[in-house]
Amino acid sequence: MWLELQIFGLRALWSPYFLTYIIILALLYFLITGPYRHKFGGTEKPSGRQQIYFYLGLFLLYVIKGSPIDLLTHITLTAHMIQMAIYYLVFPILIIKGIPAWIWRKVVYAPVIKPIVKVLTKPIVSLLLFNSLFSIYHIPAIFNFSKSSLIAHSSISIIILIAAFIVWWPIVSPLKEFDTMSPVLKMGYILANGVLITPACALIIFADQPLYAAYTQDGAWLQALALCVPGDVLTGIAVPLSGPEMFTSLSTMYDQQLGGIIMKVVQEITYGILLASVFFKWVNKEGQKVDPVPAEIN
Repeated sequence: MWLELQIFGLRALWSPYFLTYIIILALLYFLITGPYRHKFGGTEKPSGRQQIYFYLGLFLLYVIKGSPIDLLTHITLTAHMIQMAIYYLVFPILIIKGIPAWIWRKVVYAPVIKPIVKVLTKPIVSLLLFNSLFSIYHIPAIFNFSKSSLIAHSSISIIILIAAFIVWWPIVSPLKEFDTMSPVLKMGYILANGVLITPACALIIFADQPLYAAYTQDGAWLQALALCVPGDVLTGIAVPLSGPEMFTSLSTMYDQQLGGIIMKVVQEITYGILLASVFFKWVNKEGQKVDPVPAEIN
């Protein structure tokens, strides 16, 4: 497959402009949280763990949005679901945990943002918001529309990403005033997330026919491919582009089923890690409690 992808060129495969954007974000993080933090009202530098979380998040963002994986997402649904799983389930958690609390406090308490955050981060609201948007996105008509233009694709992607940050905020927020759920409720919240995301995965896995025109119809496929391949490159390719079968041996149905399975597996792994983290923190906290010394019996 790699040799076949070479026909799209460097810009489509490695997105140098997007790489520049990632490097700028990394540099800004280093400067704002490090040497110039006092100019932004900061106090402590981020811990080593926080820096690892943030830079790992940026690395994963480039891998799924700037590397050949992004090109593959417009060729196979399997690659698309891998991208979605990391983009919405892993990336937001790393960024939330990587940014120092003093920066988050400035963001969430900004005059316009504060009332919105207060409402949307309520557990029931955040659960329904993210999972509803995620499920609606995978309705074939909506999915095909998102692949029809760069504006539609980018807008829908950003809206769901914001909802992904919101849904994880009650679980991994660095601000104590937002960390109000008990460990038991947090575990229930994570389990509820797993249940609510299942219908979208099941729709893809158990469908008896291909659902998405972007991976089945020549015109729609080329239109989706144009979202990440520069127009001059796409029109200048000497080899006729017939469809996704040029780059993968998977049939459309197998590709669709594998994509749904991968999404569900990554979701289960991510939620399992979060559940374990919440559970062991709870156990350790309970274990540190010292029972009072019993009164001396006369």
